[in-house]
Amino acid sequence: MKLTKTLLTTALSLGLLLAASASQAAGWCESGKPVKFAGLNWESGMLLTDVLRFVLEKGYGCKTDSLPGNSITMENALSSNDIQVFAEEWVGRSEVWNKAEKAGKVVGVGAPLVGASEGWYVPRYVIEGDAKRNLKALAPGLKQIAELGKYAALFKDPEEPSKGRFYNCPAGWTCELENSEMLKSYGLESSYTNFRPGTGPALDAAVLSSYKRGEPILFYYWSPTPLMGQVDLVKLEEKPGVDKNVSIKVGLSRTFHEQAPELVAVLEKANLPIELLNQSLGRMARERIESPKLAKIFLKEHPEVWQAWVSADAARKINAAL
Repeated sequence: MKLTKTLLTTALSLGLLLAASASQAAGWCESGKPVKFAGLNWESGMLLTDVLRFVLEKGYGCKTDSLPGNSITMENALSSNDIQVFAEEWVGRSEVWNKAEKAGKVVGVGAPLVGASEGWYVPRYVIEGDAKRNLKALAPGLKQIAELGKYAALFKDPEEPSKGRFYNCPAGWTCELENSEMLKSYGLESSYTNFRPGTGPALDAAVLSSYKRGEPILFYYWSPTPLMGQVDLVKLEEKPGVDKNVSIKVGLSRTFHEQAPELVAVLEKANLPIELLNQSLGRMARERIESPKLAKIFLKEHPEVWQAWVSADAARKINAAL
């Protein structure tokens, strides 16, 4: 009897182990679990997300979803595996990311974008003028952020005329917190209002409106974006020794990184060449193409880019879907 019970227990344990192994071998998508992406709300992030979703859905049979939210909310969700993929993570800039990475809750892989940049900008005509538009140089000596204190009147805030206005990122974006700290560190808090547009498009609208009228404007911005191809800007220099090299990775939850190796291998290789991306984003703006549609156009027109990320079988399936 004891031997029979022992054999039954051993068989049951072996069965459970085999079932667990089979489930693990089946993979993330084969087991029916969706891959949840951060619903990024800037153009390059949206396009990259939609490209990756299409690749995983059509090439690997995955169900995917996209959950909206600001950067900080999405990074928190990634650390708790409520989402699995943050397609465009600017590594090292967010305390939420840094803490989660240190705790082993998130992993950054690959290099989906190379050559990205960010900083504080003014239109070139502010410094150099523009003879074609009959605009005089209003700040010919301006080169550095540290010099902005004496130019506050030039960038006058219409709602608080005694101060200049600095156009920050929308509230909730990681860059908004960083820029707010920069205003303090450069001693500009007393001479500039920290203006936060409600959305990315609202920031774009403010910049383009001022640019068309030839008016001074001081603002944070980044590349790759459609805006950078529409206006001529000068990036102001930071303090000597400040390193603002940007490293962008695909952010993954630790759970997904461990349980979906086949998909991680794709995300590690994913990369959109910066010039090609800028062209695509410019087309998005000019032709008012929605990101999911542009993702399909990009995949159809540039197989030489994405076929290097995927298996031959997945490439056939993606091509058939296109």
